[in-house]
Amino acid sequence: MRRSLALVALAVTSMIALAFLIPLALVVAQLAEDRALADAERQAVALTPVLVITNEPKAIEQALASTQFGGAGRIAVHLPSGQVLGFVKSTPEQLATAKEEGKSFTASVSDGRVYLQPVVLDRGRVAVVEAFIPEADLSRGVESAWLALSGVAIVLVLGSVLVADRLGARVVSAAQALADGARKMEQGDLTARVEPTGPPELVEAGGAFNRMAARIGQLVASEREVLADLSHRLRTPLTALRLDSETLGTDSSANRVRQAVHALEREVNELIRAARRELTDPDSNRCDAALVVQDRLVFWSALADDQQRLWNLRGTEKRAMVGLARSDLAAAMDAVIGNIFRHTPEGTNFVVALFHQAERVVIVIEDAGPGIPDTEAALRRGVSGAGSTGLGMDIVRRAAEATGGSLRIDRGPLGGTRVQLRLVRLPD
Repeated sequence: MRRSLALVALAVTSMIALAFLIPLALVVAQLAEDRALADAERQAVALTPVLVITNEPKAIEQALASTQFGGAGRIAVHLPSGQVLGFVKSTPEQLATAKEEGKSFTASVSDGRVYLQPVVLDRGRVAVVEAFIPEADLSRGVESAWLALSGVAIVLVLGSVLVADRLGARVVSAAQALADGARKMEQGDLTARVEPTGPPELVEAGGAFNRMAARIGQLVASEREVLADLSHRLRTPLTALRLDSETLGTDSSANRVRQAVHALEREVNELIRAARRELTDPDSNRCDAALVVQDRLVFWSALADDQQRLWNLRGTEKRAMVGLARSDLAAAMDAVIGNIFRHTPEGTNFVVALFHQAERVVIVIEDAGPGIPDTEAALRRGVSGAGSTGLGMDIVRRAAEATGGSLRIDRGPLGGTRVQLRLVRLPD
């Protein structure tokens, strides 16, 4: 923007300067020419009284020598007798025209102009005074005047560009501050604010941005509190369910129910802690994907073993930081793995692998089930071909896109569905 403003100022000021400079340059050239012709006319007219008084060649030569043009060899007198005194530049045709018409005029010669002034003497005789103007005199002072005008124009153009650049810098700095604040908001920093500066419009925009950021913070805080309150309300029925599960006996089915109840209680407690932690913890929007993947596989492993599903986990030995809250990544993992248990027969094997790349962390979950016939429909929110809510894969997609990554669903080497979460990697 700053460069654009400077270029606009340069273009506008240049056009204005040229609009004045070109006519002024032409006027200066015309004034120089008129001045030279006027000098020649004055020199010629100064000899008229001498010619009227006397026709003696010596007297006329003395008069010629006393003039400025005469000393420079630029004036001549054509007497009626045909005698010529001084330096002649005109042609016979031009001289004849002056005598016949009896009018003064200016004519062009090879290296300048001549001014011919007829003087009527006694008995109708006509003498002609000729003044020569060299080409250099016709444009004397024009070049220096043009240089001065060009210098003034350049100073004006540069001054306007400098002023536009300073004004542009003020506008750009204010706009950049707004962009930086918006970028921080995009990265999850709800405390980001800007100092309203610059033109009145940008000051108003900065104030609106601060009010918007404050409102978003309030809404997010309220949402987190509601989530925590709702999660907390689940504790009462969970406590009753846990007490009931303790009375079920000691067989394997009862133990499995008790384990599921305890796992559900842990998840509810984690939801409450995560919701409240994200209100105050600036690092809540990042987590170690390797730890989350490993933790979710531990959670699902008991059910997988019970259903005789062979499973494999790879790539979680190294840290893999991503810009996503732990609860969000855990919810995405649960959605994908839960689909395996809901939509594939018991005994269907699955593999979870985490791949470390320079700029990405790729989590691949694939199974040996029948696969998804329409992978594009599976990504549409609320659409399900198996009678579910159709929200699970949308949760996974939004989690991937929240980091700047993407979600891909296709058929894997095991013959079933392969889900790839491509998450942008953060520095450790």
